[in-house]
Amino acid sequence: MTEQTIELEIPLILPNIEDEQDACLPIFESDLQARKGIIKAHLKRECVPVTLCIHYDPNLISLASVQRMAEKAGSDLASIYRHEQIPFSGMDNADSAFTVGQILSRMPGVLHANLNFAAGLAFVAYDSRLLSRGDIEKRLQSLGIQPLAGKIKLPDLDAELSSAPAGTSSLLPELVQQQWRIILVVLAGLSLLLGWLGESVFLWPEAVVLALYIFSYLTGGYEAATHAIPALFKGKFDTDFLMIAAAVGAAALGEWAEGAFLLFLFGLGHAGEHYALDRARNAVSALGELMPKSAHVERDGKIIEVPVEQIRIGEIVIVRPGDRIPVDGEVSSGASAVDQSPITGESVPVEKWIGDEVFAGTINQDAALEVRVTQLAKDNTLARVMQLVAEAQSQQSPTQRFTERFTTRFVPAVLVLVILVIAIPPLMGWMTFEDSFYRGMLLLIAASPCALALGTPAAVLSGIAQAARNGVLIKGGVHLENLGAVHAVAFDKTGTLTQGKLTLSDVVPVNGYQPDEILQIAAAAEQQANHPMAKAVLLEARDRALELPPAEGLENVPGKGIRTSIAGEPVLIGSLRLFQTTPGHPVEPGVARIFEQLEDDGKSVMGVSVNHIFVGVFGFADSTRPDVKRVLAELRALGIKALVMLTGDHPDVAHRIAAEVGLTEVKAELLPEHKLDAIRELKEEYGSVAMVGDGVNDAPALATATVGIAMGGAGTAVALETADVALMADDLSKLPFAVGLSRASRSIIRQNVAIAMGVIIMLVLSSFFGLIGLSLAVILHEGSSVVVVLNALRLLRYQRE
Repeated sequence: MTEQTIELEIPLILPNIEDEQDACLPIFESDLQARKGIIKAHLKRECVPVTLCIHYDPNLISLASVQRMAEKAGSDLASIYRHEQIPFSGMDNADSAFTVGQILSRMPGVLHANLNFAAGLAFVAYDSRLLSRGDIEKRLQSLGIQPLAGKIKLPDLDAELSSAPAGTSSLLPELVQQQWRIILVVLAGLSLLLGWLGESVFLWPEAVVLALYIFSYLTGGYEAATHAIPALFKGKFDTDFLMIAAAVGAAALGEWAEGAFLLFLFGLGHAGEHYALDRARNAVSALGELMPKSAHVERDGKIIEVPVEQIRIGEIVIVRPGDRIPVDGEVSSGASAVDQSPITGESVPVEKWIGDEVFAGTINQDAALEVRVTQLAKDNTLARVMQLVAEAQSQQSPTQRFTERFTTRFVPAVLVLVILVIAIPPLMGWMTFEDSFYRGMLLLIAASPCALALGTPAAVLSGIAQAARNGVLIKGGVHLENLGAVHAVAFDKTGTLTQGKLTLSDVVPVNGYQPDEILQIAAAAEQQANHPMAKAVLLEARDRALELPPAEGLENVPGKGIRTSIAGEPVLIGSLRLFQTTPGHPVEPGVARIFEQLEDDGKSVMGVSVNHIFVGVFGFADSTRPDVKRVLAELRALGIKALVMLTGDHPDVAHRIAAEVGLTEVKAELLPEHKLDAIRELKEEYGSVAMVGDGVNDAPALATATVGIAMGGAGTAVALETADVALMADDLSKLPFAVGLSRASRSIIRQNVAIAMGVIIMLVLSSFFGLIGLSLAVILHEGSSVVVVLNALRLLRYQRE
């Protein structure tokens, strides 16, 4: 049987798929494989972007049919499966998020469900033939969680904390809705205080005191009960259930005051957690506030104000001094300094001239600008960053996955242990049933893993928020933790360590040719190329006003150069290896010496030949970035053991630059596939490796590294999409900040786990031996939850001088 293959990039046939682990991809894969003529269909997840490889029998199906089939299957899949981000309010604690996610995952048609309590977002993938977003929202409401209307809107997240429970919005005034949780806590506290005073000081009738305690129970336990009871009916136990059970147990023992105090402290602790989390959410939502709501647009010779959503590509927007730029675009008229710090984190305003790129959300400072729109509002850099920051909350860090697995097994184990603690001592005659029951209630509180479930997502939210505020986009908790653990950093040379703006410094003619003739040939051949050497040649030819002959049949030779044809004669342009590996092409000793001499001077070198005869050699100079030496020194101070250059350039050039900036290792003359091998070798030696590049040519290496870091994310959509971390400005100055923040985040995550586990162990042992009372157990339990959130919030103040 004859077999052929075709490879198709997933984003082209499934444009809505943004995660290579998306649950829809295996469905797509199996659907294609079941079709006639398709031998095998499999995903190549190691590629960037993810690629679908289809093996087919050309005797049964044509190549065109295979491609149409894949596109049709992708279109069908995209129309059937939905990926929703649903903002929500009303969730009482972090471990409920995992429980609710499991409940949603068991709904018919749901492929994947994940709730992030810290961010207030539910991420759900589902089959639209079997259910709708409305069905999912109704299920959330049945669990006591209130979905917020519309798509994810980061500026509105800070209002989620104080939303009223489901079904109350039409009954309560707006102020009451906004302060619902606080009102319940205050009512619970007041009724508890009045009950205690009536019982111990004023000697009120027992019925009045009991009524006050019951009212305190109802107000203090309302929110916990609205989550715990529906989950209980679905076989799920979480912290809310443990607290309700402990309070009911206290009432059964006649300890109404202690039970009411438990619920009051539980509610008060959660109010504190939510208030603290609100600060982290506000740090993220502040990104959305950077976007102007309207813009002054020139239409039909008049300047009118229109909403940014109605602005079309190609229109001219007028930006006055002091205004935020409302669109992504190019300056078409005027010159001014622009404060880009909200997007790129750059501390100094950047001068903008005609043709320069500007971003929505940045601030025009000096003079009016006319900006030609290049991106719709929904597609501009700020909108992409907001969306990616939101999506980052769905990517769980390794520690978060561990704590979720732990709490899933821990809570049922606690319930079994509580039953044993209550039942066995009275049966063995060790203590009375009342005492054993009380200790069982203590154990319920002591073992509730609130702080454990909350500490990691709170730290991840704070870390990602602080990074985004400083011009660094980290696309998930896993990348935040991984970046904090790297021991080696690999750098691409051109455009990363160097400025990437080569200048043509030497034109050395050979075999009787003149400099202008060589430039004409090279510039004609390089007209369609986009690499730095080509740009330098074309710029020099333009400055000399040279007329360029047409070139035909451009062929790229990866890592070596190009082949083309001018006036019917073959032309080769590239490194010495290109000529050495071309059959029948002599390399004259004199030409080889020119190459060697220019390379000894630390220059990049490119030869030109016509009809297998050398006509000249070019030398190019590229200076290092002015701050790269300081950046590398800061990385070493952060504990990075190896700083490695990966380049396709000549070793002499690479070593000169490495010595100049302070790199520890150089790997030169690498073809693109060799960079992958170099990354794998570094991972074997150091365990965790980050790769820094431009996000385009370095995409495979970025994907292979533990953490891929792309520069210039503000101006490059590819960088935003391919890398795990994007430095929004086109410089390395934020790299030590990103590594330092990730190290601090990793440290705080570990601290939070240690605090949570330490308090749980201490409370379990103390309650087991009866060393503490119910009230103190609640104070320590709730206190640990507040402490881990406040500890996480320290990341919002992280700065690296």
